[in-house]
Amino acid sequence: MRLKEIGCLEGHNDRVWCVSWNLEGTLLASCSGDKTIRIWTEEDDRWINKVILTDSHERTIRSIAWSPCGNYLASTSFDATTCIWDKKNGEFECIATLEGHENEVKSVCWSISGQYLATCSRDKSVWIWEVNEDSEYECVSVLSDHMQDVKRVKWHPHKDILASASYDNTIKMFKEDGNDWSCFCTLNSHTSTVWSFDFDCTGTRLASCSDDKTVKIWKEYLADNQQGIVVTDDPVWKCVATLSGYHYRPIYDISWCDLTGIIATACGDDCIRLFQEDAIRDPDSPTFSLIVTVRNAHSQDVNGIAWNPKVPGLLASGGDDCTVKLWRTREE
Repeated sequence: MRLKEIGCLEGHNDRVWCVSWNLEGTLLASCSGDKTIRIWTEEDDRWINKVILTDSHERTIRSIAWSPCGNYLASTSFDATTCIWDKKNGEFECIATLEGHENEVKSVCWSISGQYLATCSRDKSVWIWEVNEDSEYECVSVLSDHMQDVKRVKWHPHKDILASASYDNTIKMFKEDGNDWSCFCTLNSHTSTVWSFDFDCTGTRLASCSDDKTVKIWKEYLADNQQGIVVTDDPVWKCVATLSGYHYRPIYDISWCDLTGIIATACGDDCIRLFQEDAIRDPDSPTFSLIVTVRNAHSQDVNGIAWNPKVPGLLASGGDDCTVKLWRTREE
């Protein structure tokens, strides 16, 4: 297999931090240190910039995420705010600015139900916002379980369960507990900052990437599991595989494709790598093989990466070289 570049999307004039597809796979959003968001779409077999969103944030825009319905886009910034954009008839309007974090907001994500939005910050906190019928946003919980800067938040693909990754080398999971939210599981195995993670399509496994240059695969264990792992009220997550020796600098982002099962990584060594689970599978000790390495995928650090949710093998990436690139897998 190989990964072929099919488009280099130019327009940002500072590093691209994050790329995000809508759930239909028809729109790609990118955000940058230039304080803009660009929306890209395909027309006549070419990807073009349809919209540029400006004047919402005063500093670098670090993260973006589409709502499950596709009508809203959330953006977070080093200016400590989160903006909510409403897409009406192809036009985007900023309808809310969420404030409260004390420092840079590093990541944002919507729950699959669309009921919740999560943000995390350099201030070591994770905030959960509830969305009401009038598209108003109320903070319903401030979680201070991490000891350091929180780098990434992501919701479970099927449940209202939230995970977060931090400079404190851990991933934590949260669930609603009565009238509040609480941490029910902490994933410990990385030896340095956990930059990002992604669930597989089932939500029973998770891949994480770190400043320690490794990718780790985690599996959920429920009560009465055959492996004899002690589980009380809540599921237990265990590291079942470590992919090491492939990356030469910190791994900044990771995307586990729902359609093909291929894991893509974005690395500070300017490379994109693809990993595939081996055919002979032991669910409690899986092995993954490196199947593609694209060297100099960007001329500087690769910061963000995302598989298209509808088109198998279509990948987007963003880097310090100010570009967004599109890639397709090809069988050799």
